[in-house]
Amino acid sequence: MRRMLIALLLLTTPAVAQEQPIASERATFRVSVFASGLEHPWGATFLPDGSMLVTERPGRLRRITPDGRVSAPLAGVPQVEQGGQGGLLDIALAPDFERTRDVFLCQAAAAEGGALTRLVTARLSPGADGLTGLRRVLDAAPAQASGRLHFGCRIAFGRDGHLYLSTGERNERARAQRLGDLAGKVIRLTRDGRVPADNPFAGQAGARPEIWSYGHRNPQGLAVNPWTGSLWEAEFGPRGGDEINVIRRGANHGWPVVSHGREYWGPRISRETSAPGMEDPIHVWVPSVSPSGIAFYDGAAFPGWRGSLFVAALSTPGLVRLTTEGDRVTAEERLLWGGTRLRHVVVGPDGRVYLLTDEDQGKVLRLDPA
Repeated sequence: MRRMLIALLLLTTPAVAQEQPIASERATFRVSVFASGLEHPWGATFLPDGSMLVTERPGRLRRITPDGRVSAPLAGVPQVEQGGQGGLLDIALAPDFERTRDVFLCQAAAAEGGALTRLVTARLSPGADGLTGLRRVLDAAPAQASGRLHFGCRIAFGRDGHLYLSTGERNERARAQRLGDLAGKVIRLTRDGRVPADNPFAGQAGARPEIWSYGHRNPQGLAVNPWTGSLWEAEFGPRGGDEINVIRRGANHGWPVVSHGREYWGPRISRETSAPGMEDPIHVWVPSVSPSGIAFYDGAAFPGWRGSLFVAALSTPGLVRLTTEGDRVTAEERLLWGGTRLRHVVVGPDGRVYLLTDEDQGKVLRLDPA
């Protein structure tokens, strides 16, 4: 009954500028606008000085100071294929950023034959006002001429120091199951872009050695569990069937052979939701919440939220908090439900939770303890 009352309260709560505190199951918080004037912000990461780098989908990168001031667009950003779901997407700092100032960016890019997901790296200038030494690391080939959908495009660094990149199947379902194709995959590379010798398909004829897992639809959430070291992923289903997955070496996550989702016009994608040799999701949404960016919480600002995975949701808009134990999801809570579309969630060095809104006049919202 208590959960039902909280859920009803949150369904009526708008997602911006709350004057009154909001009571959730394990914390009480307020929402404030930390920064504004961003066009469809997509990815974000914090610099050591407490400022934030934020990508805008049309192809801009901005720095937001700790007091919320938004910079002019940074110079040296790669040209992107902008349109539909494409553009400048995720950003991540290299593990050795304080020494090298290297950053990694994921984008939709034009290539021979159409468009694809591309990973690039560059160096952030000392004044954090531009990028230099831009270099292409990987193209999720082959390029596709039709559509500007399902680029995936999240970046995470594992405990092993390797880079993990999610790619969507570009709305061509069969690509997710093809091992000679980098679409619909989670990719694993060394810090300098080489293929690790222990990748599961390294040396296998007809397979791309960069692949770590496959059978993914449109994975826009990727994060390392700080307590287990495992890699977690969130991906869009079609109409229903959104998933949270724990990504295992060489695993086939099933799309489109198995799915909990339906075609947009009604029929089931597959009669099966599970099959031998295919990895089951650890959490499924039917109907959809359209999960995008994810972040684990282990901060000091909200002790009751420690052990949670936050999921930015686009439809129904809001923030999902999943209680986790090891590599399991044990409970779900929905916050700010029915408000603003949320593209990404990041945890700041101050332990606050920061939300990127998916809007023409996009914002960065901040959750503060009440």
